[in-house]
Amino acid sequence: MAVWSFLTGLTGLLVFNVVLGPCALALGTGALVRNTRRRFRAWLGIALGAAGLLLFVGLSWAQHTPSWSLED
Repeated sequence: MAVWSFLTGLTGLLVFNVVLGPCALALGTGALVRNTRRRFRAWLGIALGAAGLLLFVGLSWAQHTPSWSLED
């Protein structure tokens, strides 16, 4: 679960922030609750999931749309 949390958080920075961000948060939290040996990856997945959601909110707010793109 910790590895999947990291992978979904990393992918969520680029695409599907709204879907993959909460998945990374849930998987990372689940891995920590189960006392995984890969605690750093679980925490990294949680951090990347939160960063992906913050990126989505920030770019959506800046562009005044419910979605974001890197184009003007």
